[in-house]
Amino acid sequence: MRVSAAATRTVTMTTTDEVTRWIEAYRSAWISNDADEVAALFTEDALYEFRPNDPEPWRGRDEIVTGWLEEPDAPDTWTFDFKIVGLLDDGTAVVQGVTEYLDENPTYDNLWLIAFEEGKASRFTEWYMEREQAE
Repeated sequence: MRVSAAATRTVTMTTTDEVTRWIEAYRSAWISNDADEVAALFTEDALYEFRPNDPEPWRGRDEIVTGWLEEPDAPDTWTFDFKIVGLLDDGTAVVQGVTEYLDENPTYDNLWLIAFEEGKASRFTEWYMEREQAE
């Protein structure tokens, strides 16, 4: 009998409440741009992708924190609303969001895939599409 490593991995089910708490913590870190808050969101070996199959993702918690702090969004310059559209059996959450930047800046529709391990993101992949502005 052949057993793959994937078959022996313990999967922790993720609940809607857990995902909501994680997103609220993400939003708090987005506002504060505090290194400890950002670090608390991710596993040590997490992957942060700005698009699927990103050729240059941030790899590992330290690189995620460094990258985040190099290009922070200032507080009070944006709003973010979301809804959880799915929870997969492997502990991955599917989240639809809208990020609205204020003062004539663009609005983005977001889709996030967040793989969780023990309440932290082990992989975060986002898609963001700028909305066309009505003339």
